[in-house]
Amino acid sequence: MGTHEEERLLLEEGLVESGNESNDGLYTGDGSVDIKGNPVLKSNTGNWRACPFILGTECCERLAYYGIATNLVSYLTKNLHEGNVPAARNVTTWQGTCYLTPLIGAVLADAYWGRYWTIAAFSTIYFIGMCTLTLSATIPSFKPPECVDSICPSATPAQYAIFFFGLYLIALGTGGIKPCVSSFGADQFDDTDSVERVKKGTPLYRFQRPGGSPVTRMCQVVVASCRKWNLAVPSDSSLLYETPDKNSAIEGSRKLLHTDELKCLDKAATIADAEAKRGDYSNPWKLCTVTQVEELKILIRMFPIWATGIVFSAVYAQMSTMFVEQGMVMDTSIGSFTIPAASLSTFDVISVIFWVPVYDKVLVPIARKLTGKERGFSELQRMGIGLFLSILCMSAAAVVETRRLAIAKELGVVDDPVAVPLSIFWQIPQYFLLGAAEVFTFIGQLEFFYDQSPDAMRSLCSALSLLTTSLGNYLSSFILTVVTSLTTQGGQIGWIPDNLNKGHLDYFFWLLAGLSFLNMVIYYFCAKRFKSKLAS
Repeated sequence: MGTHEEERLLLEEGLVESGNESNDGLYTGDGSVDIKGNPVLKSNTGNWRACPFILGTECCERLAYYGIATNLVSYLTKNLHEGNVPAARNVTTWQGTCYLTPLIGAVLADAYWGRYWTIAAFSTIYFIGMCTLTLSATIPSFKPPECVDSICPSATPAQYAIFFFGLYLIALGTGGIKPCVSSFGADQFDDTDSVERVKKGTPLYRFQRPGGSPVTRMCQVVVASCRKWNLAVPSDSSLLYETPDKNSAIEGSRKLLHTDELKCLDKAATIADAEAKRGDYSNPWKLCTVTQVEELKILIRMFPIWATGIVFSAVYAQMSTMFVEQGMVMDTSIGSFTIPAASLSTFDVISVIFWVPVYDKVLVPIARKLTGKERGFSELQRMGIGLFLSILCMSAAAVVETRRLAIAKELGVVDDPVAVPLSIFWQIPQYFLLGAAEVFTFIGQLEFFYDQSPDAMRSLCSALSLLTTSLGNYLSSFILTVVTSLTTQGGQIGWIPDNLNKGHLDYFFWLLAGLSFLNMVIYYFCAKRFKSKLAS
């Protein structure tokens, strides 16, 4: 039965009244549609009934990703026989790529396919990559032979090719899932309904219509501004061009109100005399709407906040690289049991599980009373707390490593690549602090980029938040390369040799702690100047 027939029956039964006002309550008000592109009734779609399937997809993807990421450095050093620095660099480069490919998925979702079909297509690619990686790790001819005494044969180019082909197929597959799942879940709640809006986090689903390429719209604003560079912007913002309709000219987007910042971009929405005479406002490369201009302004305003997330992501990357390598030269035994160094990342998960309810049930109510804000902390305050915790995390890791090296010196095992009798559980504080920082920073980032982004750019902006993780991993690889290059000059062994007992991994951790402090100071001044978007 069609939507018009359903509405007629409801009218006849007296459940709703005719008129635009009642229709606004019957259907979603944020432009969402069903899988066929028709308006959707609130009572039949979306809300929590659709979320289990979305959460299931996210759970499977995250389980596969973290299962690989946390054990990858161990596999590269023990099975493919790589050194500490090359292994860590390969891990962070792959992780960086995993968080770079969401830009591809985001553009496809926002401009062409929508979030639903993007998730479906890239999940298939992800599955093929997992199968390839599994074969490379199980078939003997696809991996190098085991070490004999101290002789460890390297992997052949063909073995590397198969391994990295599967690994980077996964990186591509995750690019269509990461930027879309969270936004797709949020789409199930009507942003214009005060009851549904506070719940943020197939025929059941609600879909946001793709609004066309956001990159094209941004280029149109820049080109139109340059064409009208010598044109004066009217002092009355109501004279700037905007569609007279209630809805925005951009599909799936509400209108954005004019702001006074970056006035040079307002030239793109300034109506020239020739355009006014002809009455032709159809060429977006010459004349853009205020909403289109404000989209670009929002992205420019978010850029400094976005950039400060890169250093935090470089710190976070150490959990799957240097933290694991540090744990491999500590005492990993409990009685007759041996604990894999990578398994300590469990305490990061435990920390997240601990801090999420503590934040929601304890910290938010207290902060709500103090600040008067609905969410207790603003997204910017939440991210700032996370950046501070990242400094403590790196400091804790440095202190543990300093103590480990002191014990190695006391026992005279500096020249031997052996584990030091310091329990691996001394790493728990650094993992726990990193988990707390993750709760505050990453969740704050997701909220910030979703809430502050234009409606038709939400997947792109979610991908931009993931891009900080990508660049953070690449930054970690770059720092490793620079540190190794500088500290091995003149025949020195360097901070991070294959035998960590002879190195100074603690100096590397202190370096990251210092960079994190500098990053937090910059973030403070950027957050203080930030202005939120204004939507109609």
